[in-house]
Amino acid sequence: MLVKDDNVMSDRWGKRPSDRSIGELLEAGVITLDKPSGPTSHQVTAWAKGTLCMKKMGHGGTLDPNVSGVLPLCLGKAMRLTDLVLSSDKEYICLMRLHRDRDEKKIRNVIGEFVGKIYQFPPVRSAVKRQMRIRTVSEIKIIEMNGRDILFRVSCDAGTYIRTLCTDIGEALGCGANMIELRRSRSGSMTEDGAVSLFDLKDSYIFWQQHGREDWIRSMVQPMEVLVAPLPKIIVKASAVDAVCHGADLNIQGIHMIDEDIRKNALVALMTARGELVALGTMMMSTPKVMATSQGKAVKVTRVMMSAGRYPRMWKFSTDLEELKERESV
Repeated sequence: MLVKDDNVMSDRWGKRPSDRSIGELLEAGVITLDKPSGPTSHQVTAWAKGTLCMKKMGHGGTLDPNVSGVLPLCLGKAMRLTDLVLSSDKEYICLMRLHRDRDEKKIRNVIGEFVGKIYQFPPVRSAVKRQMRIRTVSEIKIIEMNGRDILFRVSCDAGTYIRTLCTDIGEALGCGANMIELRRSRSGSMTEDGAVSLFDLKDSYIFWQQHGREDWIRSMVQPMEVLVAPLPKIIVKASAVDAVCHGADLNIQGIHMIDEDIRKNALVALMTARGELVALGTMMMSTPKVMATSQGKAVKVTRVMMSAGRYPRMWKFSTDLEELKERESV
């Protein structure tokens, strides 16, 4: 990151996400659940919600009942970041069955043609409007071929229908094909390696509640900051954090550090020096402009995530109308 202003106050406030208590994590955390095949995503979320005695919980990215794999669960305040999960890229493991025999070389060549931008119509039973969509498939890797059965891994944009992809591949091969089994192995930065089952989630909660053993459940509940990992970031000065928490936009004077090459109008995460998520916002100028300018509005805050009062209030309301309109942050 680039240092905009190294003349900052010592960081005596806040708490690193890794130092939060289990209760704090449950109030604004994320769980990578390994959804089993059978129940709907809503049913699984409801079971997890009851297991953890949560008031608010939502899932990021619906999986069909017969599809298993990574289902991100957003707890409490983290539900406000569900859209970031929904828009993140995905990875699936798919078993496809051809309706007729085809030469292996031809199969590989045809599947390779579906890497890149593709056109799709959502399935008839989908919950969205059936209109042509453009999606990007970044990779298709064939894992194993056994007769007409083909096991492959696909990395793609959010909203890509793998069932439709199988149908389209079958049509391109001139033999027809359908999806037999599907598992989501990754959603954004959340992978199946870190996914937990409903049974382990329930047991870990009981161990914590009844025996005071929190290591197990702590390993399952991640702080909400993991959801903004793909976003460019700005480190806010401690003196400006509380103003942002009250809805003020971030001025250049309130920036301590900034990621390189952030473009104007990009979505950014405003963080503290301790790694806490303060807010999300839209860049009003690029990184080079921020580094070359000493005044002006750098970020328009669109979503405040941190509660006010955690950092000292080092600002005051202005009686000047123009300053009120500018919503100065420092």
